Amino acid sequence: MSDTLTLPEAETDAAPRTRRSAGGREAKRAARSARVAQSAPYITRKIPYFEVLDEEGLATIERNANTILEEIGIDFRDDAEALDIWRKAGAEITGERVRFPGGMCRAIVQASAPREFTQYARNPAHNVVIGGKNTVFAPSYGSPFVRDLDKGRRYATLHDFQNFVKLAYMANAIHHSGGTICEPVDLPVNKRHFDMVYSHMKYSDKPFMGSVTKPERAQDTVEMAKRLFGDNFVDPATGKNRTVCISLINANSPMTFDDTMLGAAKVYARANQATIITPFILAGAMSPVTVAGTCAQTLAEALAGMAFVQLVNPGAPVVLGSFASSVSMQSGAPTFGTPEPALVLYVMAALARRLGVPFRSGGGLCGSKIADAQAASESANTMLPTCLGGVNFVLHTAGWLEGGLSMGYEKFIMDCDQAGMMHTLLAGVDMSENGQAMDAIREVGPGKHFLGCAHTQANFETAFYRSPITDNNSFEQWEAEGGVDLSVRANALWKKQLAEYEAPPMDPAADEAVLDYVNRRKASFADSNI
Repeated sequence: MSDTLTLPEAETDAAPRTRRSAGGREAKRAARSARVAQSAPYITRKIPYFEVLDEEGLATIERNANTILEEIGIDFRDDAEALDIWRKAGAEITGERVRFPGGMCRAIVQASAPREFTQYARNPAHNVVIGGKNTVFAPSYGSPFVRDLDKGRRYATLHDFQNFVKLAYMANAIHHSGGTICEPVDLPVNKRHFDMVYSHMKYSDKPFMGSVTKPERAQDTVEMAKRLFGDNFVDPATGKNRTVCISLINANSPMTFDDTMLGAAKVYARANQATIITPFILAGAMSPVTVAGTCAQTLAEALAGMAFVQLVNPGAPVVLGSFASSVSMQSGAPTFGTPEPALVLYVMAALARRLGVPFRSGGGLCGSKIADAQAASESANTMLPTCLGGVNFVLHTAGWLEGGLSMGYEKFIMDCDQAGMMHTLLAGVDMSENGQAMDAIREVGPGKHFLGCAHTQANFETAFYRSPITDNNSFEQWEAEGGVDLSVRANALWKKQLAEYEAPPMDPAADEAVLDYVNRRKASFADSNI
């Protein structure tokens, strides 16, 4: 396989399965799918936040987080520059352990971190505003395997990666192209980040995430973005780089940041690109078994990481991340969709709002191996708190299976359907004159029906959310159409979407500039796969 990246032709998997339904029914189903929620760059919520702790409870967790920072400290490992930055800022350094004077991290974050920020896409219609009352849905991230009904579970390839970028681009309910949607294991480790980032740039014009597996790969992301955006990379009004990528910086919980994550965070901060500082916690193994203890530790770790970014470049966009699940006390396996992680999410969302920074968490998380009832229930039990709690950047919205080990094609379609419903939920109750519908009530009066009235005729196409994959027909009609379940319908839909995919227009000069950089960088590598 050549390392040279070229302009590939669009590829798709097998054609959609034929249906035994009549042509009229198929046409109606296609028309219904086309009318699913119109594409919006992001959601601005119009419903209140759901809170689970009062002022006293939240203040207690904040005090406990400050105690962790001041008395216990956070390890910043194998990064002398990071320790020197903290030393100059006034922290106490003992070896690689950093302890922070009372309130130090919080004060640093609140002094310069933006409450919300815009991440620019190459298509301005897809710019997203992260923070405030806004919610941005991004696909799942990091799976080494993929799964579909036809081929089962297998290692992911670049072809799979590109397929999911295309599906996310086509999904009205997904606002963001994401990052490592799946890990293309058919490419060398030291070069695959080029192909992943380029695939986001080529096959989608939604905003994307950068590489973080080495500082050099973060720098490659920045250099590719500079060439993609050209003159638009710098804001002429401020002279600063526009934020065109966002990247995931995980704490190595408990209470540790390693040199890989710190190095990537420094690269992005200095380039004014956004970072999501996320303690990755499996409660009971990487944090206490209690909700309050996990929240205090999460807040402490995130505060240390966000403050570090602000010391590197005051004003660089940061997002407070929380990924907290539980583990089975019997087997040690991660569990998802359980009540305790939902409570952590609600608490952390409230703490982020009090701090004044955007918040990342949630998604369609499950431990199921396939797109079955367990997957659906566990994902719904995570997605609903995600939206009610007020998450601003939702990673793992669509595709997550097997505790994150697999990216599912059918699961992706099912999760996009759920995300579409969340658009409607977060829009709240329409209290306009049309929403109150008094003219309809007057027209129909007692004892009649509303199906034919003028108000219903004017609103029927947009009145209710319409799922493209659920079946609400009679048993006889369902049976006549093949008696298939939802996963089979989702299988047909993702194939249909890939068959109909058309790449968004891309400036040829920008494309050439990105490819030239990538090919020169690849050529500079030895043949090692590290």
